[in-house]
Amino acid sequence: MADPVYDSPEPIISGLRCRCPRCGEGKLFRGFLKLAPACDQCGLSYAFADPADGPAFFVMSGVGIVVIAIFAWVEIAYRPPIWVPFVTVFPALIGACLGTLRPVKAWLVASQYIHKAEEGRFESVGRHDRDPRRL
Repeated sequence: MADPVYDSPEPIISGLRCRCPRCGEGKLFRGFLKLAPACDQCGLSYAFADPADGPAFFVMSGVGIVVIAIFAWVEIAYRPPIWVPFVTVFPALIGACLGTLRPVKAWLVASQYIHKAEEGRFESVGRHDRDPRRL
């Protein structure tokens, strides 16, 4: 019996929906950020997925730049009292980071699947100062 053929969705689509990168239907997460062991629809094992700290870095960088740029503009244009940043900027940073972390992680996992990303391997046939094809 042949393996079923899947029409994999774009990585950004399956990432925003937090769904399986192969079938686009199964759940990707078991908890808030914990990946499920496998897709509950197509059975794809998520053992290949290792986004590491990439999602956190991208989210903190992107959200930080946007929120701080808006804060700086408001600070220069309106000069609000000192308590305003505490009740607006910090909740905005925390809320935006928590709100975007899960889809960004799902997008990176889907990108790893689509592009068949894997750990780099070092392959050397000989010494580095000699080309083994010339021997």
